[in-house]
Amino acid sequence: RLPTRTSPPVVLLHGFIDNRSVFLFLRRSLAQHGRHQVESLNYSPLTCDIRTAAELLGRHIEEICERTGSERVDVVGHSLGGLIARYYVQRLGGDLRVRTLVTLGTPHAGTRVVPLANAHPIVRQMRPGSAVLEELNRPCPGCRTQFVSFWSDLDRVMDPLETACLDHPDLTVQNVRVSGIGHLALPVHPAVATGIRQALDTTEPEAGPTTGSTADPETDSQTGKRAGGLTVA
Repeated sequence: RLPTRTSPPVVLLHGFIDNRSVFLFLRRSLAQHGRHQVESLNYSPLTCDIRTAAELLGRHIEEICERTGSERVDVVGHSLGGLIARYYVQRLGGDLRVRTLVTLGTPHAGTRVVPLANAHPIVRQMRPGSAVLEELNRPCPGCRTQFVSFWSDLDRVMDPLETACLDHPDLTVQNVRVSGIGHLALPVHPAVATGIRQALDTTEPEAGPTTGSTADPETDSQTGKRAGGLTVA
């Protein structure tokens, strides 16, 4: 039972102090639109290192590929889950397995907000300038994964808000702005689910890296360049 080339399995990865139940709505939405191979992974809140979590994610993805017969998967990561998946893609060779990585409210450049227990080691890794974020800033030539990063103008966990935008010269990125949706609501909002489905259903041809904050669906309001992105309100 081989999946079609354009519909690989989808792996969902939750955020800090959360669990896979946050993706119940998104799983249902994906299934209603033909995505029946969807895996929601749990990682322990006791996990203290993004690198270790990324290694475990890689093992899970290898098992999924072996079980389904698919060579690649799509990944959706909320908040910290997006950083874990991004580390796997950029630093552990995961771009061979991950076709598209969608991140929801992920602090790609680090956040200064203090969520609950600032002393937790993995929280410190989400701070601007952390060693893990510096690793993710390193060159990543030839990365095969396409990135779609959803960021919200009402995300109070992201400080500054634009930290949830991904900007890396070696990565093919589409930044998607959503309006009026809080951090915890990103995985359960119907409009975001629609945007995620559209992102996963869009198979871009092999191309060089592109970036753009897509505040307007046709034109990036910050750069004036056509970004081809989505706006979810």
